[in-house]
Amino acid sequence: MGVAIDYTYAQWIATYPQFSPGVSSDAFANTVYPLAQQYCRNDGGGPVSSVQIQTVLLGLMCSHIAQLLYGPTGQGASGIVGRVTDATEGSVSVSADFPSTPANAWFLQTTFGAAFWQATAAYRTMRYVPGPRRVFNPFINQ
Repeated sequence: MGVAIDYTYAQWIATYPQFSPGVSSDAFANTVYPLAQQYCRNDGGGPVSSVQIQTVLLGLMCSHIAQLLYGPTGQGASGIVGRVTDATEGSVSVSADFPSTPANAWFLQTTFGAAFWQATAAYRTMRYVPGPRRVFNPFINQ
């Protein structure tokens, strides 16, 4: 039903060059890409049937994970989990909120995750597949 693509570091870094100083090809192959495939199924059995859409979704998920793990400059993530709700400049104070109920909280920590969440909205709906029609007494309506 779905599609599987070959997604490489060169393809990802060409689309998202802001990660080039901090995320090496080894870090991508060993950490970012395997984690991204857990959230964006890339084995041909997922709901996405377009190669172009699968490429965009996998790229967004790789970028989201790279941003969370390595930060925007590659020097490491900030350690703050959640959405920044309050910030003070004098004596530096930051407050973050990570709601426990919404399913999208983890995705909304980065712009890449938010874009992934919006782009996959159509795939998070229930699909009804009717079963075979049952005939309880086939001799009554003849």
